[in-house]
Amino acid sequence: MKKLLAFICFVLVAACSHAQQDPKILKLPMPHYRICKADSSFVTEAAIKKDKPVMFIYFAPDCPHCQHMMKDMTEKMDAFKHIQIVMICATRTVYPYLGMLKNFSRDYDLPKYKNITMGSEYPRLDIATYFHVMTTPFVAIYNKEGHMTQYFDKPPKIEDVVAAVKKV
Repeated sequence: MKKLLAFICFVLVAACSHAQQDPKILKLPMPHYRICKADSSFVTEAAIKKDKPVMFIYFAPDCPHCQHMMKDMTEKMDAFKHIQIVMICATRTVYPYLGMLKNFSRDYDLPKYKNITMGSEYPRLDIATYFHVMTTPFVAIYNKEGHMTQYFDKPPKIEDVVAAVKKV
């Protein structure tokens, strides 16, 4: 009961806040990460190509907002072909949870997009802490110089994400 009450309070606070872009978050350099991909291999920030913009998406495979955003994104993937996309979640990396990543990847046909890397940071949650993620999806966009240009801490409209990506 306490957890349910805490969750309801969290949702109310998140829904009622009208926060602007926090200058502290906008100044965050590109994060270090280590994620476990759906095939059980690991990848770090060393895989990011230099001189290319990067978009981090912190998501949950079972989050309806994340699923909706991914559906909209795949329909407009031409707008994202020039940017590296790193999708990170906190899903456990053992059976059956790793299957959630595999299913998410399959459902949105992500393997065909070579610019998308997806995996889980469980159990460390470094990226969630780094970006102060409160809701999913959380999106952070970095230009090719490695400076954050914009972030979305609430489920964004895909048109707003496309507009932000076109600027980098």
